[in-house]
Amino acid sequence: MVGVQKSPPAKGPLQWVRSLWKQSRGLYRVMRANPLSFVGFVLVAITLILAVIVVADPSLIIPYGATQDTGVYREPPTILQWPPSIQHPFGTDQGGRDIYSSVLLALPLDLGIGIGIAGISVLLGGFLGLVAGFWDKPGTLGGACSTVIMRTTDVFLAFPSLILALAIVASIGRGVGAAFLAIVTTWWPFYVRLVRGEVLAVKHLPYVTAARAAGVRESRILTRHVLRNVLDPIIVYFTLDIGTVLVTFSTISFVGAGIPYPGPVPEWGSMMSYYQGNFLLSQYWWYITFPAIAIFVTALAYSLLGDGLRDVLDPRTRRALAEVSHEPPPEDPRFAAESTTAEVLDDASEEALGEAA
Repeated sequence: MVGVQKSPPAKGPLQWVRSLWKQSRGLYRVMRANPLSFVGFVLVAITLILAVIVVADPSLIIPYGATQDTGVYREPPTILQWPPSIQHPFGTDQGGRDIYSSVLLALPLDLGIGIGIAGISVLLGGFLGLVAGFWDKPGTLGGACSTVIMRTTDVFLAFPSLILALAIVASIGRGVGAAFLAIVTTWWPFYVRLVRGEVLAVKHLPYVTAARAAGVRESRILTRHVLRNVLDPIIVYFTLDIGTVLVTFSTISFVGAGIPYPGPVPEWGSMMSYYQGNFLLSQYWWYITFPAIAIFVTALAYSLLGDGLRDVLDPRTRRALAEVSHEPPPEDPRFAAESTTAEVLDDASEEALGEAA
């Protein structure tokens, strides 16, 4: 009588908690072995929390409003062009605007722009990359679609992304929407190349070939075997790309194609452009220093986080870092004596061989 194999029981709530606890301990070991990744994780968490607070209730952390023109000050500053102090940590400008408040009020916009553009580029470029990589068969409809997608991608990649984005903004007008559309238009081809290369590397692996030989549907192979194995590099590249998109958007605003400053909503690149073009920075250095530091810290945070995610998501690197984080056990003196004796014997044998030669 052939026994019927029973399916494993479903995990209970307690087992799920234990599984999450084990995964969190492994993540902690990796972060402990790579301190810069932990620093990036903390900085990203801080920026996200500050952005949520600014959107929900900015009065909790922002003492003053964004600009004097909109009249949103709770306590209008009376000190003009004052350097950083206790009352104004980042100083004030010639209009009495508190630069600390302006920098924090610009955080949700710049962070949302970076995450939004990178997210749309991942979805659009990732879908086209899957199609171009998985159905890349000569002489078929999928092969023709792959050729069209890749040749279109080559056309966009032939131009520098920043120059092409500036040209698009110049043709459709300045503003958040124009800059957002311009960067998205130039950013998705990078993900097409990335995803197509990963799909081509995965779809020829033995387990995919075995699944296809067993009669598994192509759609199931794509979602269960191919897509799941290319998500890790996509997530890492997406995290690293947020900082790059933020710098690109700030550059477009810096050259005057973004949001004007002063205005209802400040933006870091526009702030730097306004102060750099109208004031002597050697005398009023705090005007441009703190918006530049905000861009640098935010971009650095996501770069460090992406580097840490690459170590966490790669099983080989994760295992190596987890082993490094463990302290080596104390050495037994007996084995130490044996190893010392073995070293002495090895040295004596080498000397004897040298004399015989």
